[in-house]
Amino acid sequence: MFVVTVYFTIRNGKAEAFMGEMKQQARNSLRLESGCHLFDVCVDEEDEHRIFLYEIYASREAFDDHMASEHYQAFAGVVSPWVDDKKVEFWSLRDVGK
Repeated sequence: MFVVTVYFTIRNGKAEAFMGEMKQQARNSLRLESGCHLFDVCVDEEDEHRIFLYEIYASREAFDDHMASEHYQAFAGVVSPWVDDKKVEFWSLRDVGK
C-alpha cells in the first residue's frame, strides 16, 4: 500500500472554509476512486490552521490518478490561495503482523 501524508498551514481566517472543501475532497476521493482506501483529515487541537492528512492508496499509480482527477484539480484550484505552507511525504505501508 502507498501512504501519503500532507501537512498544511492555512492562512488566518481561512481554516473553516478550507475544512469545508477538504471534507468534500476526502468524501469524493473515497467515493470516486477505487484505489483510495483511507483519507483521514486531522486538525491540530491547539491551532485550527494546522491540518494533517493521512491517505492510503492501493499503489503509486492510484495516487497519481487521484492527483489527475477532476475533483482534485477543482479542489486544488479553490484552496491553493488559502495555503501558507504544504509538505507532502510518501511512505510504504508494511505488514508487521499481529
